[in-house]
Amino acid sequence: MFDFTATYTDQYELTMGQAYFLAGRKDESAVFDYFFRKNPFNGGYTIFAGLPDLLAVLENFRFDREDLDFLKAQSFHPDYLTYLEHFRFSGTIYAPLEGDLVFPTRPVLRVEGNLIETQLIETVLLNILNFQSLIATKASRMRYVAKDGVLIDFGLRRAQGLGGYYASRAAVIGGFDATSNARAARDYNLKPSGTMAHSYVQSHESEIEAFRSFAAARPDDCVLLVDTYNTLKSGMPNAITVAKEMEKKGRRLKGIRLDSGDLAYLAKKSRAMLDEAGLHYVKIAASNQLDEHVIRSLMAQGAPIGVFGVGTSLVTGQPDAALDGVYKLAQAGGRPVIKLSETVSKITLPDKKQVWRAINGEGLFLGADAVGLEEEKHIAVMHHPFVPHQSFAIEPHETEPLLHPVMAEGKIVHNPPSLAQTVQYCRERLERLPAEYKRFENPHIYKVGISGRLKELRDRLISEHKSQ
Repeated sequence: MFDFTATYTDQYELTMGQAYFLAGRKDESAVFDYFFRKNPFNGGYTIFAGLPDLLAVLENFRFDREDLDFLKAQSFHPDYLTYLEHFRFSGTIYAPLEGDLVFPTRPVLRVEGNLIETQLIETVLLNILNFQSLIATKASRMRYVAKDGVLIDFGLRRAQGLGGYYASRAAVIGGFDATSNARAARDYNLKPSGTMAHSYVQSHESEIEAFRSFAAARPDDCVLLVDTYNTLKSGMPNAITVAKEMEKKGRRLKGIRLDSGDLAYLAKKSRAMLDEAGLHYVKIAASNQLDEHVIRSLMAQGAPIGVFGVGTSLVTGQPDAALDGVYKLAQAGGRPVIKLSETVSKITLPDKKQVWRAINGEGLFLGADAVGLEEEKHIAVMHHPFVPHQSFAIEPHETEPLLHPVMAEGKIVHNPPSLAQTVQYCRERLERLPAEYKRFENPHIYKVGISGRLKELRDRLISEHKSQ
């Protein structure tokens, strides 16, 4: 894994840290919120992912000798460098369970600690959570349209550097079954998957020779790539010949893969050829620039494809490429603070907060998350955070708090679930989200509101700052 020392940050975090330190504010308390302002892909939800990786990084977040030598060369103050030499993150973090559904404007994480430590972790927090949440959400959209089809991450070679490593994990949370990424499979205990490339076929004197050689090497997991020369005239006839030869040896061809051309047409023709040869058990896999929209189209056309290999659009989060998560100060020195903006939606929510999710009588999500002050235990009505005089009644619906302590005094305090448990939890949460929030075109907007007490505090701080 990448060595996340504490210089994995933006320079301004370090310069602000020095300013706090030299002003004698290193022990002053602070509370930051992590949240985002827009769901990716014009969708109706976002999947929260990346928490275990973040917590593992923060438990060991420190400046090593190379870091300190580098900062010394940047002319940072020697007393500040001495402080950084002994720096450890000792803060407290509240978060939802990984795999939960999260929505714009509401706190996703609450970070408490001193000003310097909470500032220094901003970049690595945003880097990990924004990316994995984006990819998990993208993956879930493909799972939604692929139904029971097998989804395999093929994206490492097209990923932006090490992003491919973390994308493989996030994709599984969102519903993928396996990955071609052997290192991520090793480290995260994922299911590895791989077939052959065109180069393997090209390296042999003939296609049939290539297929026979590969079948001999992988008799129990043989998938043949049939489009190197001509899918229907050579690839499929040769694959059928090898499949029949395997049957005589008591083996079965697992599948064929299509990687170019009209996938729906070729899949239907290939299925007919396989069935005519009595090879009903051979699966058809497809790859080549797939995304949720292409998969949905293939399913709508009745393409008999059982396995989808998805690369570029998955691991790069196309077309959005980034989740716009931000990290904003909500309390400093025990006093609530606010950031104002000419853009009303960018005005932040002050102080320590909790988030409650409303549940309807059928156990489904009502479509409303209410944000209130940490000490509030009951919210009857939530108010629109930006539009005056708009409110929504939470009563008499059941509610559940969503932010739970996951780190205290710099140590992980919850028992992290296994990745398999996270996958199951994410699936269960998505099942409780009504279908209108999951559709691709004009999904319902999930309501996020604030309590009356939080609204009063925010409005008072707005008035105070505008009068200055």
